[in-house]
Amino acid sequence: MRKGPLIVFGDASEGVRRLARNLPGVDACHVNRLNILQLAPGGHLGRFVVYTQDAFKQLNNVFGSYKAESTEKRGYNLNRSMMNCADIARIINSDQVQAKLRDVRTSVRAHNKTKANPLTNRALMNRLNPFAKQMRATLAKQEADRHAARAKVIKEKRSKAGRKAFKARTAANLARNTGLEKSYQDAQKIIDDEIKAGAYQPGDTEEEDE
Repeated sequence: MRKGPLIVFGDASEGVRRLARNLPGVDACHVNRLNILQLAPGGHLGRFVVYTQDAFKQLNNVFGSYKAESTEKRGYNLNRSMMNCADIARIINSDQVQAKLRDVRTSVRAHNKTKANPLTNRALMNRLNPFAKQMRATLAKQEADRHAARAKVIKEKRSKAGRKAFKARTAANLARNTGLEKSYQDAQKIIDDEIKAGAYQPGDTEEEDE
């Protein structure tokens, strides 16, 4: 449950404790039993504290003041501020404090422990192989020339003369295939005629014919 207000009461207002005990998140404490866990729960300052009139008057007796000691604590006075300047940033950045501070420590690498792969690190490859840069440029030029030549060939094939040459090659191949098929058919016809005449048997060999 989240912490709510803190009610501080004295001996004259004892009934406040019974009134506040049923309120969720509200705590009640006697002025003589105040502690840091109630005033700043969880270490967070700024809790809303409500004092009764008699408890507020009794604070000087419990904690004393800058001039008088506490009547309930032996030899206790309120702590007096001893700093003339409470600006911490100004104090730290002052010349007097900075002159006493040591220099900022930086990690200096004694030797290079970096492990790089020359196949993926071009700078390291150039140190190992001075010709690597020129070799990459040569390969890139060859690749560009190859793409250009390939594009030129494709362009020629797609041109009017290229389509005409393609049709001529197609017709020549078709005529060649047709001639081969006709030759096979003529040879098969001759064999069929010899089989019918009885001069040739399918199982006969050339030696038997001789």
